[in-house]
Amino acid sequence: MVQELEFPFPTPPAGGAVQAVAPGVLWVRMPLPFALDHINLWLLADGESWVVVDTGFALDSVRHDWDHILTQLAAPISKVIVTHFHPDHLGLATWLQARHDAPLLMTTGEFLTGQAVWHEIGGHGTTPMLAQFSQHGLDDTRLAALAQRGNGYRRGVPEMPETYQRLFDRQGLNIGGKSWQVIVGYGHSPEHAALYCPELGVLISGDMLLPKISTNISVFAVTPTADVLRLYLDSLDDLTARVAADTLVLPSHGLPFRGLQPRVEALHAHHVERLGVLEENCNEPRSAAELLSTLFPRSLDTHQTMFAMGEAIAHLNHLEQAGRLSRSIDADGVIRFQRSCLTH
Repeated sequence: MVQELEFPFPTPPAGGAVQAVAPGVLWVRMPLPFALDHINLWLLADGESWVVVDTGFALDSVRHDWDHILTQLAAPISKVIVTHFHPDHLGLATWLQARHDAPLLMTTGEFLTGQAVWHEIGGHGTTPMLAQFSQHGLDDTRLAALAQRGNGYRRGVPEMPETYQRLFDRQGLNIGGKSWQVIVGYGHSPEHAALYCPELGVLISGDMLLPKISTNISVFAVTPTADVLRLYLDSLDDLTARVAADTLVLPSHGLPFRGLQPRVEALHAHHVERLGVLEENCNEPRSAAELLSTLFPRSLDTHQTMFAMGEAIAHLNHLEQAGRLSRSIDADGVIRFQRSCLTH
């Protein structure tokens, strides 16, 4: 039986407010324009200034909340740290930098991927994504809806930063006299940076470890056969090896919690179960699009369809590389997968 998680802060801060969760660590919650309607952001005391960890989606309401919070704190921002390139994390980084003359800290993988997605270059962007999803069997109606949506990334990140300071795995950061360690993880994004302070017993996990929902694990068109699910699961194991079991985990979505090990175990079990269901549904050749309702037995909007397709492909790639499924391409150019034991 998986141990229950502990939630020491059951009520999130209201918009434009902060809540202390550890000495010198403040919790901020900002709105998102999706079904997942919020993101947690963090402020770390750094002497007479503050370090921001993640910045929020570029909405006027988020800018307003930041203005209100920073006026209350009456102190400048010394650094902006972004865990990864997704728009709810990087969205207002350039805006905050410009207002406070603060450097941006990111890993190279995240900074460059954000640039590629924003500028739609190097195999990134709407056109390669549509081609990828078409090859995996997505119908014309849903492809057209995704095309109509266009480059949604730019709505969340209206300006891309032009400079940054590179973060490395195992790098130490001195923030307010406390040592924070960078822990790079893979699978959810190319080079996600979590932050761990053993002295405070705090892990800012970003999107790598969430308390209730499973982090999206998607395959990019530019790396069509990548086993990103394996990268993600290995990264979770790396977290448990490097972070104390009783650490307070500060996730990007949901509530802060304790119970890192049982949560990682639950996520492993979740993906094992999903992989088993997919395999069982591939007695006949099936495309990723045909398996969407198997992985996600609910109605999906256009935004959710994009993530669901990426996740379905990720699980199918994992099963193929584990030797449990085989891949074929039919006469229409659609990729399908079938249980390996049934193809011989």
